[in-house]
Amino acid sequence: MDIEQKQEELIDHFVKQASSLTTGSALASLVAEATSHPSLFAFSEILSAPSLLQLEGTENSVYLDVLRLFAHGTWSDYKSNAGRLPQLVPDQALKLRQLTVLTLAETNKVLPYDKLMQELDVANVRELEDFLINECMYAVQFAAGRDPTPEKLGSMIETLSNWLVTSDNLLISIQEKMSWADKMSELNKQHKKEIEDKAEEVKRSYSLKADNDFRGHEETYSESGGVMDYEEDRSRPKRRRHPIYR
Repeated sequence: MDIEQKQEELIDHFVKQASSLTTGSALASLVAEATSHPSLFAFSEILSAPSLLQLEGTENSVYLDVLRLFAHGTWSDYKSNAGRLPQLVPDQALKLRQLTVLTLAETNKVLPYDKLMQELDVANVRELEDFLINECMYAVQFAAGRDPTPEKLGSMIETLSNWLVTSDNLLISIQEKMSWADKMSELNKQHKKEIEDKAEEVKRSYSLKADNDFRGHEETYSESGGVMDYEEDRSRPKRRRHPIYR
């Protein structure tokens, strides 16, 4: 199954589940299940479910905070607020650390080991490398990204709008070049035809001249006042002259 399709199906599943639940305890279990799922990395749609938003201001609002943490936060955010958040189970801790690597990769082209060890709360390089290889590269074998925070939506819209304008301008430029190429191709065809027509005209002119010259020679040698035909002269009988005696 396609990775993106699987993500969409998981999100749709949890959103429908959230819509059918009404009690805080049931929604808390749903949040724990969603944030522990090994194949789910996007939570904004689940977070926007009306039933979950109704937890705001209640005794179960902490589970809404957990879902927000997985949608936008990092492991450092959890460590800073661990006192007021439920303790994460191992699968949740692993998922949040994976999401933290995604956040760091979005904002840094190069990820120094020191920064990774600090952000992931890892004690040594061997542990860090094992986590990156086994729990990130092998576990997430596709392009993944975090849910954008509301504050980032404006800049994302601006970036996408600029990209759209650039794409439109590029498309116009390509169309203009294609039109120019078509025009030049047509001009080349016309020029080629003109050359071929001139060549054909020259050939016809030389052919006609050669034909006229040949006919002129024939007429000259066939005229009655012209040079006597050699064959006719040979075939004419000659008179013999008698000797004269004195």
